[in-house]
Amino acid sequence: MPSADPVVLTSSGSVRGAWRDGSAAFLGIPFAAPPVGDLRFAAPVAPEPWSGVRDATAHAPTPQRRPFAPVTTIPEPSISGDETLTVDVFTPRPSRPSGVPGPHHDDASGPVDRGLPVLVWIHGGGFTAGSPASPWYDGAAFNRDGVVTVTVSYRLGVDGFGLIPGAPANRAVLDWVAALEWVQENVQEFGGDPTQVTIAGQSAGGGAVLTLIATPRARGLFHRAIAVSPALQGIDRADAERLVVRLADAGGIPATRVGFASLTEDALLDLQESVCQVPERSSVADPGARAVRQLADARTAGRDLGPVVDGELVPLPVLEALRTGTASTVPLLIGTTANEFTSILDARAADVDQLGAERALRALGLTGSLARAYAHRFPGRAASWVVGQLVTEVVFRIPAVRTAKVHSRRAPGRTWLYDFRWVSPVDGGARGAFHCADLPFAWDHLDAEGVGRVLGDEPPASLAAEIHGAWVAFVRGESPGWAPYRAPGRVTRVFDTESRTVEDGYRSERRMGRLLSPLGRFAPRERHAAAARRRIALAR
Repeated sequence: MPSADPVVLTSSGSVRGAWRDGSAAFLGIPFAAPPVGDLRFAAPVAPEPWSGVRDATAHAPTPQRRPFAPVTTIPEPSISGDETLTVDVFTPRPSRPSGVPGPHHDDASGPVDRGLPVLVWIHGGGFTAGSPASPWYDGAAFNRDGVVTVTVSYRLGVDGFGLIPGAPANRAVLDWVAALEWVQENVQEFGGDPTQVTIAGQSAGGGAVLTLIATPRARGLFHRAIAVSPALQGIDRADAERLVVRLADAGGIPATRVGFASLTEDALLDLQESVCQVPERSSVADPGARAVRQLADARTAGRDLGPVVDGELVPLPVLEALRTGTASTVPLLIGTTANEFTSILDARAADVDQLGAERALRALGLTGSLARAYAHRFPGRAASWVVGQLVTEVVFRIPAVRTAKVHSRRAPGRTWLYDFRWVSPVDGGARGAFHCADLPFAWDHLDAEGVGRVLGDEPPASLAAEIHGAWVAFVRGESPGWAPYRAPGRVTRVFDTESRTVEDGYRSERRMGRLLSPLGRFAPRERHAAAARRRIALAR
């Protein structure tokens, strides 16, 4: 390992990183100016250049000011400060490859080495939380395997996604695009190849990945995509407009950029939390039924913050965009965990379990025959677990297999589907293969802070080697190790203690998806078919 600290020249100035075991880390490099003052609620703009060498050995401030909870599955630190639009770069070779010209040279002399493949990571957190500074997103293992890794910070909540009159829509999406443009301009200086960029993300980050492959402005900025437990949601413009009006009314401000800019950061977060919280239905007598109805209301009330189908930057919902062939050249690796949200009702489990699974499912909106059939799929499971599994299927698994189906039709041979089924021994395995459990395996970072707390003392290193190896192969432009998804076989890779490749691994979700509304609600299809047809017609 060299003794001198690594220094790299970026488009805005030089940065000094730190050597680690076989690689270097450059933390908190601005890709855009701080979104404060006149730039609050504005599109990202280039950072001011600096002279000298900027220190890049500590994480930058995070857009997350308040995490989801005091303890989250993934350690997600919040760091105060204004300079939040930054990237972290982890690289095994912090220098331009030999023979590759710089930005002011037309020709290269000597043998050309285009550089290493690049993985760009977009964190999750429901579009309102999450931290790029998580120790789970350290790129050391990818560096070991010859992959430059870049993690992206972006605006959250109302700051990033609120459809505020007078402000550009989808500011966080613009942040993602600006970060990818920064990668195109600078990653060669860190040893990466800008023609081999894979975007990846989990949960909301997976939703970001799918949004980007449906965003014309992002075309050409990446070449492959990994969507991990993607939250597939394109919020209707009308719903987003109504949310902003509710926020303004509750805050006593005009529903304008000037009105929202008059609120302090803390005041806006308080307002966001109070307005976006779904109240219990007091008219529902049974406490278990109230808890289940509140869950359904949270899914269908249109209050979520996230990418808006604005007709411009994001012109169509993801599936509609994929049907047009917009991403037909982009290889896609997509999948979920088997039991993402089975613990979502844990705080009210005793009340919900007293209902029994069938009654709880009816309270969620399923008809009697469908509720009965679904409950029978999980004999012996508590009602709260069964409801959580239905949420898992509606929010994650059905959209994932639908996305794989649509993409595979327009991009034959470029779609791979997986199903993560390994169950942590913590709490006796009650949570199943839960949300986020796959990330330490994919990053091959089983010794990271907080992993033992949720995965136990000895999660299988062989599974980490397998999943991480699949990602590395995919990022290099190779097959992840199993056949592409296509009808009629619908090959799916099941990751478990003993992994295997199966046919139609999401068969039950495909069948369930035919019975549920295309809008992704819990109610049966027939109740919302007309509305769905109108929505799709308008999107076109």
